[in-house]
Amino acid sequence: MRSPSRWATIAGVTEIRVLSDESQYRAHNTLFRRAMHWGPPTDEQWKVTLPSYEPGRVHAAFEGDEMIGTTQSYGGSMVVPGGAVVPHSAVSRVGVRADYTRRGVLSALMREQLSTLPDPVATLRASEGRIYGRFGYGLAGRVRFLRVDARRAVIPGGPTGRVRMVDLDTADKLLPELHTAFGLGRPGQISRWPGWWAKALDRKSDGDNIVTVVHSGPDGDDGYVSYKASSDTDFKHTLQVVDFAWANADAWRDLWIYLTRLDLVGTVEVDAALDDPLTWLFDDPRAVHTKDVFDQVWLRLVDVPRMLAARTYGVAEPVVLEVHDRLLPANTGCYRVSADGAERVEARPDITIPVDLLGAVYFGDTRFSDLAAVRRIEGARFGDADALFASPVAPLCSTFF
Repeated sequence: MRSPSRWATIAGVTEIRVLSDESQYRAHNTLFRRAMHWGPPTDEQWKVTLPSYEPGRVHAAFEGDEMIGTTQSYGGSMVVPGGAVVPHSAVSRVGVRADYTRRGVLSALMREQLSTLPDPVATLRASEGRIYGRFGYGLAGRVRFLRVDARRAVIPGGPTGRVRMVDLDTADKLLPELHTAFGLGRPGQISRWPGWWAKALDRKSDGDNIVTVVHSGPDGDDGYVSYKASSDTDFKHTLQVVDFAWANADAWRDLWIYLTRLDLVGTVEVDAALDDPLTWLFDDPRAVHTKDVFDQVWLRLVDVPRMLAARTYGVAEPVVLEVHDRLLPANTGCYRVSADGAERVEARPDITIPVDLLGAVYFGDTRFSDLAAVRRIEGARFGDADALFASPVAPLCSTFF
């Protein structure tokens, strides 16, 4: 990580600086919020937001003394196919002042941030789908928005464990521990940093009426769900699930029994992985309706050799990938991928792929053959590549940042 005193220069005018104090952080947050067409943070909002700023990870673009662009990252970890956990950067608060857009400011911010990230992989949530591919981010995971009709959602049998409601103070202390214990069970899931919890758990002041219940099985606490009532029509509320984690199928099932048997509830809404089996939990599969499928995880392989070596692969003949990375040229090269792992090689490639699309296939949500069909990549033996990168579990990131 570069020291805050070192600046990057764009065309001799714009400078990228690493910010270091609270006044700069607040200006950074204000600029980002204005780029999103929100007002500046109130004093109360800023009090909650400040802990989410990590020293050394906050970049801003300046022209003279004027701040004109922002980005930052949060350090943590991420699960990859096969279950390994790797260091991860969660990139957020990316914005450019409206009177400086389309002048290279964002490109400079992204280039500087990527070149100084200490972690081998980064992800972000994209406000627009056309922005981040040119910086090497690929759409690696999608999410289903589900609506469950509680009146039709009959689950055969009764619960196997116990569900208890906890107050907000107990939830504030318990949820970080439980998420660390069993919240990283799927590719794409990321750990939650202290600043995330500080902001997420400040619910007592926003009037959302958040309720948390915890499930206990034979070995203790093994699941939880937090939800809020978002509307009321003829005494039939809609429940919005805001956080849901479980260690085993019994905890998941019992928590759904609880949610669908609540009095005065007509609908339960939840975000779920593409392969979530919720439809088959109920006697009537039409109790579950998919409202939408939307892009969620945008993945940037910062260290391609390390990330290819980190995950496991399916059974197929080895494939040599030629990767091109314009912003991080050290990643450019050929990699032999087999059921035994991945390594850098000097060999004739089977497939040529840019780093953003390598990110897109990394979790197995997108296939090489699909990219070849639309002429986004070139080569042959796409079926072997599909089999190698296939994952038995669809990716999901239940942590918004």
